[in-house]
Amino acid sequence: MNFLGHLYFSNNDKDLMLSNLYGDFVKGKDFTNYSTIVQKGIHLHRRIDHFIDTHPAVTELRLSLYDKLPKVAGVAIDLYFDHLLARNWENYHSKDYTLFLNEFYLHEADFEQELKKDFNEFMGYFRMRKWLDHYPTAFGLAKSCEGVSKRISFDNVLHKAPEQFYLREKEIQACFEIYMKDAILKFQDF
Repeated sequence: MNFLGHLYFSNNDKDLMLSNLYGDFVKGKDFTNYSTIVQKGIHLHRRIDHFIDTHPAVTELRLSLYDKLPKVAGVAIDLYFDHLLARNWENYHSKDYTLFLNEFYLHEADFEQELKKDFNEFMGYFRMRKWLDHYPTAFGLAKSCEGVSKRISFDNVLHKAPEQFYLREKEIQACFEIYMKDAILKFQDF
C-alpha cells in the first residue's frame, strides 16, 4: 500500500504514522540509532510492504496486470488500494476521512529532528499540499500514478494505471477486500 495504507495500519497512533512513512526513507537493516518509536515505524512499514508483496490474492492480481503495466504492476496495486481505501473509508474507519487526515497533517512529533532532512522536506510538501485529500477521486488516482511515475528511475507506464483500474475495477476491488480483511487481522495489535 502507499501513504494512506501505511497511515491506516498505524492504528491511530500519530507518532507511529509519521515514523511508518519514514520507513521509505531508511535503507539497510541497522537502524538502531533511531528512537524506539522510529524503529517501530520502520519495522511496521517493512512488514506492511512484505505482507502486500507476498499476499496470494495480490500476487495473482499483480501477475495478471504485468502485461499491461510491466515492472510497475505492484506499484499500481499500492496506488489502487490507497484509492479504494480512501473511497471506502467509512467501511474501515470510524473517524471521518478529512478529519483523520487533518489531524495527521497538523501533528508534529518530538522526534522529527532525528529524521533525515529530505524526509522532513517531503513531509512539508505532503502537509502543505494535502496530497491525500484527493485520493478518493478519479483525479486523485490519476495524479498519484502520474506523480509516482515521475519519481521512478526508469521509463514506465504507471501513468496508464488508471485506465487498467477502470477496466478491471470489480476484480481489483474484490482483491482489495480480501487483502484488507487479512491485513486488518495481521496489523491490529502492532
